[in-house]
Amino acid sequence: MTRIDFYTKVDDKLRFACRLCAKALSQKLRVNVYAPEAKLADRFDHLLWQEPATGFIPHCRAEDTLAAETPVLIHSSEGALLHDSLLINLDATWPPFFSRFQRLIEIVDAHDTAAARDRFRFYRDRGYDISTHDMGAANER
Repeated sequence: MTRIDFYTKVDDKLRFACRLCAKALSQKLRVNVYAPEAKLADRFDHLLWQEPATGFIPHCRAEDTLAAETPVLIHSSEGALLHDSLLINLDATWPPFFSRFQRLIEIVDAHDTAAARDRFRFYRDRGYDISTHDMGAANER
């Protein structure tokens, strides 16, 4: 069953997703990022070229010819799911194909609270074990 983690009180959802991608790469994991809106996918793609400032996160769109060799894939749809270890959801709704993955990460910023509660209830009502991580408390240290 998919393990689900909610990271709450995140200051910048896309930058936090970049950090999670970098951490996953350091652990030799492959990452799928679900960003179905074209503008969101473009912003995230652009940000991955800048974050982290001291490194590079190899990434491409899932439809790209290099997708099979690239550890971070940006998806706008369910197509081309080449691996199943980690899915990061950047959408306001739950990804319809999330259960194919070993782990799903939901990132919640101040603009996403109501939608995140809906996603949390959706997963909980279906029996998924959910862990929450309060990043607001982590930022206060």
